[in-house]
This record gives sequence, C-alpha cells and structure tokens, in this order.
Amino acid sequence: MIHFEALATMDDVELVAVCDTDPGRLAAAEAAHGVPGFADHLTMIAEAAPDVVHICTPHDQHASVAVDCLDAGVNAIVEKPLAHTLDEGRRLVEAAERSSAKIGVCYQNRYNATAQEMHRLLTSGTLGPVLGASATVVWHRTGDYYRDRPWRGTWAGGGGGLLMNQAIHTVDLLQWLVGDVTSVVGHASTRALGDVIEVEDTAEFVADHEGGVRSVFYATLAHVTNAPVTLDVLTQKATLSLRGDLTVTHEDGTVEVVPERAVASAGRAYWGVSHELLIKDFYAQLDVPEPFWLNPAEAEKSLRIVKDIYGQSYPERVAEVI
Repeated sequence: MIHFEALATMDDVELVAVCDTDPGRLAAAEAAHGVPGFADHLTMIAEAAPDVVHICTPHDQHASVAVDCLDAGVNAIVEKPLAHTLDEGRRLVEAAERSSAKIGVCYQNRYNATAQEMHRLLTSGTLGPVLGASATVVWHRTGDYYRDRPWRGTWAGGGGGLLMNQAIHTVDLLQWLVGDVTSVVGHASTRALGDVIEVEDTAEFVADHEGGVRSVFYATLAHVTNAPVTLDVLTQKATLSLRGDLTVTHEDGTVEVVPERAVASAGRAYWGVSHELLIKDFYAQLDVPEPFWLNPAEAEKSLRIVKDIYGQSYPERVAEVI
C-alpha cells in the first residue's frame, strides 16, 4: 500500500504492471490500479518493460527477484531486509556491483526529520565525540499476525523474527548514527509467541562501534502495545533523545526539540513516515552515475549484525538461521 501511495504522488511516474504469486491478491491489485497483472516477475519484466521494479515480497524472495532485475538491467527498490540469509545478501551485493542498473533498499527511517537531524548533529562535530548510545523497540504482535502470513514466523521464509521483520530499522539507525559495528554480543529468544512461531520475539545485544563507542539494544514483541521506538545518543556536550520527536539537551541546560513529520500514509505509523521521500529520492537519482546511497552494501551492515546474534543464539541451527 505504501509504495502505491508514494507512486500516486509522482506526476512523472506511471504504474505499468503489478505482480503477485497469490491469484486473489493479484486480481485485487489489477482491479485497484487498472494495469496488467503477472504471476511471474520475469514475464512481467519481459512484457511490461518497467524502468523500476518495487520488490515487496516475503524476505526469502528479496534477493532472487532483485538479482533478476539487476541482471536484466532493470532498476529496483527492495523492501528491508536485504535478504533472508547472508549468502543471498552477498549475492545481491555482488549483482549490484556488476550491474548498470540502480538499486535501493527501504530503510526509510533514515529519511525521518529526526534521524536526519541526529545524523547532521553527530557528524558536524559540534556536540563533541559520541560516548555511547542505547535503543529500544518494545512492540506488540499477536498470533493472528503470523497466521495471516505464515512465512513471517519461519526461518525459511523470514530469515528470522523480531530482529529481521521489525527491529532491523532501529538496528540500521543505530549503526548509521553511531558508526559501523565492529563486534556484537547478544541473544535472541522466544518469550511470548512460541506456540505460533519458530523464530524470536525478543532480543538484546551490546555492540562495539568503530572508535570504541558502545551501544546497548533491547527489543520485544511481548508488550501490550506498540510503544514509541527510543534511541538515545550521549555525546561530550549533549544528549540526543529520540521518542517520536527528537529532544537535544545541551550541557548548558538549553533544550531543542525537532518535531517529526506527521504521518501521511494510511499505513501503520511505526513503519516510519518517509517511504515517499525515499522513493522520490531514488527516482530523482536514476540518472546519477553513483550508486544510490541506501544500496545493498549499506543494507548488508544491519543484516550482518542480526545474523551474528542469531549465530550466537541458535548455534545448533546455524545452517538455517545464517
């Protein structure tokens, strides 16, 4: 829905086809948008000749569809995560490096006004060096959420649970704002949804970043509601606290508040408000020779953090979870 909404706001973009392997969903999309529908993405690429393909499939199909697009010279936007396994993620990174086509990965929360301002302040040096950081994702999911899309609760289809499907946005923000992660120690487990899923619904980790900075992270789907994501960064001269809006408290006691944009989409607010901005930026850069900044190599960073935690948490199932 969010991708359709974004495209509808762009006067110079035309939707030429839709693709879905589910006959009912495909028929509904054809009827809603008045364009041809395809059950196979390769047939769609050959017959509809799109300039850009938006990949919003289950996780285990992200890399394979994206690689096919890139190898055919077709630009692509793929939803997070990059892939459901490290091998598939690496395959997509390599496809992007050899292709003339452009690809972007939807970590749209980097386009949020608050995240952009945090990044600007932290990279400007005006607040002094970063001393440490913390983040939380305390949300709620029911068994019906997984029964509605059974792939979500499996290693084979989702590549993981909470960390891959919900909290990876915050994992991405943490490493983008604080710096590349050099090592991580953590644990993932199933605390509330074990009768429905085989993957984790709760996780925590401690990460060391380049430059010696440390961050701590906690996430769960066992809460009674979707609480605001929190992300705090302590610097030598200020504390940056993200809870919807961004509050910057300086060492002299002055406080600045940076409001987040209002949610325009009918989609769920905690997805972030900036899908449209990311998609528009991607289209605006199609003729730029450099890779899109949110490319597979960049998206691989958060995937590696998550998979490292899975390897520590499920050593008996490494072949499945990594």
